[in-house]
Amino acid sequence: MTIEDQARSNWASLMGGGGAQDRTTGKPQPSSLPAPTGVFAVSGRGQVTVSWDPVPGAIGYAVHRADSADGPFEVVDHGGGDVLAVPHGPYADTTSGRGGWYAVAALETVTSIGPVSTPVPAVDISMPETVTVNVGSDPTPLPRIWEAMVGSEHLSHLLSTEVTGGRLIGEELTEALRRVHDELGVRSVRAHHILGDDVGVYREVDGDPVYDFSRVDRIYDAVRAAGMTPVVEFGYMPRDLARDPSRTVFAYRGGISPPRDWDRWADLVRAFTAHVADRYGLDEVRTTWWFEAWNEPNLSVFWSGTPEEYWKLYELTARAVRDVDPDLRVGGPATAAVGWIEDTPQTADFVSTHVYGTVPLDLRPLTGDRPLLWTEWGVTATHGHPINDSVFAAGFLLKGMHSAAGRIDALAPWVVSDHFEELGRPQRLLHGGFGLLTVGNLAKPKFWALALAAKLGPEELPVSLSGDGANSLISAWASRYDDGGLGVLLWNSTLDQSRAAGEPHLFRTVILRPGLAGPHRLRVWRVDKHHGNIAARFDGEWPSPAQWEELAEADRLDESEPPRRIAPGQDVTLELPNPGIAFLEFRPIPSTKA
Repeated sequence: MTIEDQARSNWASLMGGGGAQDRTTGKPQPSSLPAPTGVFAVSGRGQVTVSWDPVPGAIGYAVHRADSADGPFEVVDHGGGDVLAVPHGPYADTTSGRGGWYAVAALETVTSIGPVSTPVPAVDISMPETVTVNVGSDPTPLPRIWEAMVGSEHLSHLLSTEVTGGRLIGEELTEALRRVHDELGVRSVRAHHILGDDVGVYREVDGDPVYDFSRVDRIYDAVRAAGMTPVVEFGYMPRDLARDPSRTVFAYRGGISPPRDWDRWADLVRAFTAHVADRYGLDEVRTTWWFEAWNEPNLSVFWSGTPEEYWKLYELTARAVRDVDPDLRVGGPATAAVGWIEDTPQTADFVSTHVYGTVPLDLRPLTGDRPLLWTEWGVTATHGHPINDSVFAAGFLLKGMHSAAGRIDALAPWVVSDHFEELGRPQRLLHGGFGLLTVGNLAKPKFWALALAAKLGPEELPVSLSGDGANSLISAWASRYDDGGLGVLLWNSTLDQSRAAGEPHLFRTVILRPGLAGPHRLRVWRVDKHHGNIAARFDGEWPSPAQWEELAEADRLDESEPPRRIAPGQDVTLELPNPGIAFLEFRPIPSTKA
């Protein structure tokens, strides 16, 4: 078997039936893309950095590894599931730690992989283990990608008066939305099941449709009171409209069947859209709301109809929304694992999809200049996975946000709060929930990661990195404030989930050269095992009343060291564990106080 045959067979097993997309054929489609050139692999301490030249038209790249030049070559599995590809290099392979041979293949679509490159060995070169970061001086507007969107549980949870862990569900979920808006700047929220029977939008009486939007109004009023606008994901199917009411998903039994009457589906979408446009104002809904058709129809667990029936539903939904106003923004297909993107109609106002466990791919060759919304994204799609509560997840979020900034319009962490009941409600405080916030609205490390990103200034400054793991293991995001000060975000992370607990060989010393022309006051915040890590403060089922009070009091990210003066031209040296994050804020000291 040739190297190319090995690679295609491996990719088919990853993407085929029963895997990330259970409606793909399992057979990779032909690709017109060439193999990447300029592939180079450099061995460092605990990692191999693989880089390559971009291939025009590629949406991503699959990094392959073998013990010898003859193979067998397999895609490097960093444990993220979904799509084991990345949008660009360099890529830090920490899965083996022993080098080997590397080759890279370009993806034209998620199921169309090109030939692998000529294999190259991982080479040892003289390279300092210390990573040096130089901050440049040519500013551009900083894309604040994390502000666009967040995911949430089905929003009828906002109306719940029940409790989890002794905490009021609706009250805390509402406060969670308010907190991500106020502290992170998030503007919109996407959730499932707005047409669910618990919302009561649709029923049939004596065979005739009856609409009731009163609970939708209460839900969306709460969202807007928190300072946010909703992403309307049309789904799931009301029982009285479902062709097969027995086909449901999740503990709240969302209907996954196609409608038994397609005209009544379109009428429902049209009436819903007209109602929110009338209640909240057409200008607001035109400019700040998104309308999305269904959720992950390429997974049979979410859509029991055929692919052809989904596209029929999409077209009817889009037409019904535009019947209300042609300038309303409607799109999709909101697929899992980047599926079906190439099939999305050109008439879609935006393209949406999901991925877990990796950095979002670069879909611009497929979507053109239309807005691209990743309406679900996270470190894992597995419910109750401990990695969701970890510092590793915090570094993962920054890696994805930094990569996506400027090329993606929204990247929505799934989800805002552990008040979440797809497979049942939480049984303990740190149960591996998807939330940025726990039950009780205590910040997890990934919330603090985004809070540190929110400290970045309005202007981005270029950075150049050198050393062992520069730009692959160690990343930097630099900014300038209106007063001339600097904000620099540094993180040490890998996509390799087998290193989630921390790996001493991946720790690095970082020398930051901010290039300051005058004296500045330096303040430092960290997220790591000892900072911003709620798991270091609590290990049990549910806190007692006294423990809730103590945890709430400690729910803040304090500076990790006392402020200090930095002289003109002075460098800053710091140790950065893996996983670990540091934010450095430099503010000018007036000359009278210098």
